[in-house]
Amino acid sequence: MTGPVAFRRAESVEEACALLAEHEDARIVSGGTALAILMRQGLVRPELLIGVRHIPRLREIEPDGVLRLGAGVPLRAVEHHPAIQERWPLVAETLRKVATPRIRNMATIGGGLAHADPAQDPPAMFVALDARVLVASTSSERTIPASEFFVDYYETSLDEGELVVGVEVPALPRGSAGVFLKYTPRSVEDYATVSAAAVVRLDADDVCQAARLVLGAVGVVPVVVPVAEALVGRPVVETTARAAAELARPLVDPVEDVRGSSDYKQDMAVVFGRRALLAAAQRAATSAPTRR
Repeated sequence: MTGPVAFRRAESVEEACALLAEHEDARIVSGGTALAILMRQGLVRPELLIGVRHIPRLREIEPDGVLRLGAGVPLRAVEHHPAIQERWPLVAETLRKVATPRIRNMATIGGGLAHADPAQDPPAMFVALDARVLVASTSSERTIPASEFFVDYYETSLDEGELVVGVEVPALPRGSAGVFLKYTPRSVEDYATVSAAAVVRLDADDVCQAARLVLGAVGVVPVVVPVAEALVGRPVVETTARAAAELARPLVDPVEDVRGSSDYKQDMAVVFGRRALLAAAQRAATSAPTRR
């Protein structure tokens, strides 16, 4: 159990950053779904919790040319947003598979990013979509590519005193589609044994022009598999998708746990990578009339 912890509610991003700079052992809290568990287990013992849930800037959803999601936006609000379902369906699809509706009503976009648990679902999706994480401090603001944001178990590239403000997700080019697959041999609400986010772009003849595959839960960070070298210039069919997914085998480094052995997870990474590439290509092909 933890002892008493001080709490301050910040009314702005600037105030939250100032409190972070002032207190060496402070933690940001919004939904608290991950932080509460860490504190209960005694893994973190902050002297101050800084509440940011009600900061207006962190609650914004802007689905314009680029999707901008504030760090305090609950996952449930994103998965049900009509414009996101229509124009960024991979974002809605992925978040819909996180835990339970009750958790998604509390868990936030920024909280999951900052928590950096490699078994989470959203990180692989954000990396596959070339998202950028917006962060702020008392002195500046900057963006970090999602592919560079996660650096180790529960570690990010945030500097001391920086706060996640939100995430930007570009729209996919015409002829593109994405898929997120999650393999859970136990409950569908569980962390994945392996997850796979794939994005494929086809030309009018269904020849691959670009492809990305990012695997989750099989390494300390989302694993980017260089599938483009095996797919670009070719149709995405069973043989080419299998060869591309095999490139994941030497890259993943899964931990053995109750969800499977290391060897089993490695095999499933290849299987679900292949399935995700084929499914993404199939979705891209159904948009053929708009590509011609």
